[in-house]
Amino acid sequence: MINLRWPSAIAAVLIARYAADSLRHRREQGQGYELRGESIEVGTDEFLRATEAITMAPIAHGNDIELFINGDQIFPAMLETMGNAKRSLNFLSYLYWSGEIACEIADALCAAASRGVEVNVLLDAVGSAKMDRQLVKDMDEAGVTFAYFRPPKPYAIRRVNNRTHRKLLIADGEVGMTGGVGIADQWTGNAQDPDHWRDTHVRVRGPIVRGLQGAFAENWLEATGDVLVGPAYLPKLAPVNDNGPMQVVRSTAEVGDTNVEALYFLAIACARRTLHLTSAYFAPRPAFIEALTDAADRGVDVRVLVPGPHTDKDFVRQAGHSVYEELLEGGVRIYEFCPTMIHAKTLTIDGVWSSVGSVNFDNRSFQLQDEVTLCICSSEFAGRLDEQFERDLERSAEIEPGRWNGRPLHARASEAVVRLARREL
Repeated sequence: MINLRWPSAIAAVLIARYAADSLRHRREQGQGYELRGESIEVGTDEFLRATEAITMAPIAHGNDIELFINGDQIFPAMLETMGNAKRSLNFLSYLYWSGEIACEIADALCAAASRGVEVNVLLDAVGSAKMDRQLVKDMDEAGVTFAYFRPPKPYAIRRVNNRTHRKLLIADGEVGMTGGVGIADQWTGNAQDPDHWRDTHVRVRGPIVRGLQGAFAENWLEATGDVLVGPAYLPKLAPVNDNGPMQVVRSTAEVGDTNVEALYFLAIACARRTLHLTSAYFAPRPAFIEALTDAADRGVDVRVLVPGPHTDKDFVRQAGHSVYEELLEGGVRIYEFCPTMIHAKTLTIDGVWSSVGSVNFDNRSFQLQDEVTLCICSSEFAGRLDEQFERDLERSAEIEPGRWNGRPLHARASEAVVRLARREL
């Protein structure tokens, strides 16, 4: 007879540990949020002061911003930025695979190092596990300083769940790029078919670049022990334009609420007219289901755009499906993108405030990973994002409440099972 006492005891310890760890990700005063104080409107000085206070991210003025849609626009801008670097080039990505664009980016980084630029490359060890190792060797031979973020180690197995999901490129401390794009051939093209994904990226100049540099330097310090200082990395940044106040908000895995989580709740709670959310991975916890439905209930046009049949993580899509019914009943309109995987992470509120970065609308982004997002207070820029949002909706299918509620029992059962693991998604 098999003795099951030891396996049972080990299983009990693991379950207890997981349950205890779950409590770290629950607010002691409940799962929801409330605004306390006078009502504030998105885009006002009062709103910006609130975002600055809860995220510790300073407001920067005098910046210029460019918007890029899909690889046909994003990668030429990225290669141009690398090619123009004169003193320093910092590159961070969660995902770096293989293929033609992976070689082009590596060649550009090597070329910069060969002409005397200090090039630092940081890749997440898990997200970039499929990278062609020859590219790493080529970078090393060219003089690129290369590091992996949190490579898995037996004595630190729990931190495998806490990755850096940031995507950053900073040249000379003066020009910065961020958004959702990864380095793989899936991100090339113009979202024309299932093999070419839809994504959004931005490039900025001006004082706001220091925030992007800081987000890179934080992860680089942990990975290498190097503190990046001096004018090559942190030059004096004069105002260059007036594209509206901006913030770089970054967050890391921690106990309680992260900066990004608090920021998104504040923005949603202050919405008065429109809320347009695009998320590659959408599996909101109860607090955000409530926030979205509360916004719809007070008359806000809440529309959410997520992946449809083309997705690289179907289990996350199923977890999202498990909350559709509650959202639809609360007045939230949900659309699934049909042509290909939509990987963009954007949010606009009331046509005046925007967020573009690496943040998805799930617990992994809000609690488990290092993330960064650029916030822009500009009706002109928000209008451009909203225009793209409308174009994306034209290629999407809206979820109809009546038909959705009649989906098969086996689909509901599958969604319910996946929903149990929502904290890890």
